Amino acid sequence: MQRLLAAAGYDARENDPFADKPALVFAARETSPYVNRIGLLWEKMRGPVIERFPKAPGLPRNIDAYMKRVDDAYITDAYHSLSIEGYRVTRDLIERVRTGTLNPDANEGDREQRSALAARGYWLAYQSVPGSVRRVVEGANAGAVASDDHRAWYRELFAPSVTAGILKPGDLAGYRNGPVYIRKSMHVPLNREGVRDTMPALFDLLRAEAEPSVRAVLGHFIFVYIHPYMDGNGRVGRFLMNVMMASGGYPWTVIPVENRTAYMHALEKASVGEDIAPFADFVAGLVERRLAGEPLPAVPKGSGWRPAKRQPPGPRPRARGRSPEPVRRSPPPVAIIPGRKTRHGVASGSAPEPRRAGRRVG
Repeated sequence: MQRLLAAAGYDARENDPFADKPALVFAARETSPYVNRIGLLWEKMRGPVIERFPKAPGLPRNIDAYMKRVDDAYITDAYHSLSIEGYRVTRDLIERVRTGTLNPDANEGDREQRSALAARGYWLAYQSVPGSVRRVVEGANAGAVASDDHRAWYRELFAPSVTAGILKPGDLAGYRNGPVYIRKSMHVPLNREGVRDTMPALFDLLRAEAEPSVRAVLGHFIFVYIHPYMDGNGRVGRFLMNVMMASGGYPWTVIPVENRTAYMHALEKASVGEDIAPFADFVAGLVERRLAGEPLPAVPKGSGWRPAKRQPPGPRPRARGRSPEPVRRSPPPVAIIPGRKTRHGVASGSAPEPRRAGRRVG
């Protein structure tokens, strides 16, 4: 090229425009203040958690036996987790949802059972979560597993509402787009911009954390502190806690509905006062009892209940007939869903799950 230009009478000289360094240095993208807040909370709280928690047993040698115990915990976990959220469920309902014998067309009781959608969604989610647990006990990074899988847990929780036409499939895509307030709490969850900044940061912290107890306690707490969804945060948060428990070989742990007040109070202390000690003590006490051999919390038997046969591997059964009607209820304290009046005013945003008011954590 230079020879051609010289032949044409041009004096062309080669010069690299990138050889000289510019005097102006452009800074990297500034870290979100929300991310900084989550990181500071994590560093402040991990020490008290480690001090209070029993030593991790380590990854189980017999993975199949560990997974069987997770599977066997389903009825107890579903009853207490749904009851914490204010749903009225029975052991009989949970069994009929699992075995596919829920039939609102032929059974008047099923038509009147207004929590059936929530119970069905919980069963679907519980088919997904053990897959995450197995990957963790087989040695996968627990934070990476949770980052990959938590959206699937959430979608399964509300899949029956999509089937029933109450929600659109797009309603379950991504995190919330509007504000959510917590009745009878001084904590206001992060805005939607904060949610999008902090959720990746939470999973980065979980990936990097060396202590399984910190992953379990702070994973649950920070998740409900952020409140990334319009509803279901408590249920997903408790799934997350138990997946993190598995990374240390801790047993599947159920928070009893009888201890709901203490549970909520401990989360409030951590959210508002940045005092994680009550919540760490609460969860550690439950884990210690499980490690000592105590059984899972009791579940009242529904009328006419009898043990159902375990489902064989293969496609999961589907409930027959139409889904029962959704329920509206407001047991305290609850997360206020956009469009409903609150002591803060009227929240705005898209409508979520059939049960418009979520619990304190989900």
